[in-house]
Amino acid sequence: MSDIPTCLPPERATRRSRLDLPPGAVDCHTHIFDSRYPLSPNRGYTPPDSTLVDMLKMHSQIGIERVVFTQPSIYGIDNSAILDGMAELSDNARAIVALDMNSTDEELARLDGLGVRGVRLNLDNKGGMPVPLERVPELADRIGELGWHLEFLFGGDDIHELMSLFRSLSVPISIGHFGYMDATGGVDQAPFQALLELVSEGNTWVKLSAPNRLGVGDLPPWDEVIPLAHALIETRPDRMLWASDWPHPNKFEVQPNDADLIEQLELWAPDPEMRRKILVDNPNVLYRF
Repeated sequence: MSDIPTCLPPERATRRSRLDLPPGAVDCHTHIFDSRYPLSPNRGYTPPDSTLVDMLKMHSQIGIERVVFTQPSIYGIDNSAILDGMAELSDNARAIVALDMNSTDEELARLDGLGVRGVRLNLDNKGGMPVPLERVPELADRIGELGWHLEFLFGGDDIHELMSLFRSLSVPISIGHFGYMDATGGVDQAPFQALLELVSEGNTWVKLSAPNRLGVGDLPPWDEVIPLAHALIETRPDRMLWASDWPHPNKFEVQPNDADLIEQLELWAPDPEMRRKILVDNPNVLYRF
């Protein structure tokens, strides 16, 4: 019997969002879980199926037209699920993959042609870090020739020890889920101030995603997250992205409705033009739609 826990599926009955999104809105962080694809034995959780069809149903309810698939740790460096999903959606999809240092230049070029735009380095989940940290600058130099970036997920308090690495990299970086900050610490906490400093320098993008992972409860309201969002947007509005984090893996108690998640954006960015920048313009730049 496996001791790897099975996490919850997403809330399947996504309600229709009351927030009107601009044409071409992008969800910059989703996963595909499909039992047709083999799971890595070196994983931290087992997800129920959440397929491309399921994702498209959810997106139709909240007004999303384009997507960035992000490789989850449970598939290791086998990117088949998200590459197949991207192929189904043609130019409406991009992907962030996981790979190791054995990937050839030819393979990287092939992935670029398919719509891959970066490499994920997940320091927070078991199986999500196939590249030794000391070799990340070497990886950055290789993918930089393709115009890719590196995407990081890490515990918020770890930002201090990672700052020198981030600043040394030759490519842009994106950071998931508000940098995994504890929202109860507010904007003045040292880790969040470090994140703002990085963002202000212009080489760092942040996904305004997963308020249910920031220490303030699985379900709304997530009022403590609002000041963090405002501070990030005010610092570099051209470096902000929105993402659902669907199907919300590695959660075991309750799941949010994805309509609640997109409606948070109205609290974070009350101006419709700012929401258009976050949902359309900024993703167009980073992911080259």
